[in-house]
Amino acid sequence: MVDYLYDGTFEGLLTCIYHNYYGERASGIFPASGYQSHMLGGYKETQTDEKKADRVYDAVARRISEYDLGRIYKVFVSAVPEKENKILNYLRLGFKKGSCISLMHGDPVVFAVQSAEKKVNNEIHRLKGLVRFSAMGSGEYPVYYSSVEPDNDVIQFLASHFCDRFKNQAFIIHDKKRNKALIASGGSWYISSFFSRELPPFSEDEQKFRDLWKKYFDSIAIKERTNARCQKNFMPVRYWKHLTEMQPRTDLDDREDLPQGMF
Repeated sequence: MVDYLYDGTFEGLLTCIYHNYYGERASGIFPASGYQSHMLGGYKETQTDEKKADRVYDAVARRISEYDLGRIYKVFVSAVPEKENKILNYLRLGFKKGSCISLMHGDPVVFAVQSAEKKVNNEIHRLKGLVRFSAMGSGEYPVYYSSVEPDNDVIQFLASHFCDRFKNQAFIIHDKKRNKALIASGGSWYISSFFSRELPPFSEDEQKFRDLWKKYFDSIAIKERTNARCQKNFMPVRYWKHLTEMQPRTDLDDREDLPQGMF
């Protein structure tokens, strides 16, 4: 048995799973970056092979289910420890049991994957309600920009929701933790590497919009029914730094964390 090391991509992980079945059995799968070898076994660095990855991709959809293919991808984009080995163990069991694996809730292998998937789904659901956009640029058609720092790598799962809301508007959802962004316009979207320095300045009316939103947020609140604990359950504190209504009034020209006069 051997540890397989991969490049951090989903295709790289599937390539390792291919080698687990057509080469030496895997004792584990790990990202090559940061891997520490041990004395009890060897390791192999695998080169991502799209053809081999496609064979595993198709086999999972055909022999287990397309639902489970989507499930393991959500586990892959999660931030849970040892996610690669959770996926490996799940697929080993899935190729034996077939589509019924998703109903085996009491199995520890299945439970570990279900728990990781639930964390990703919960964050996707939260972000759909917690993303705040700012108008950037000048002219009749500004670009709407939002910054987020999700625990999991999930901005691609926000695409259909916000493309439906902003059918004719260009927008960017920037994952600052991973330096990548969901960039969309007219219903089409793509994921790209992205940095704040690539942004234009705020629009002239952005400060007015922010003030209006904060006034609305304050006006609908019922002070006698304030429940800070409940609020933190539905709107965790780690998201507050990107929520307009949770920030003190600050003139945009005084902000240092966003670009001013880039063009």
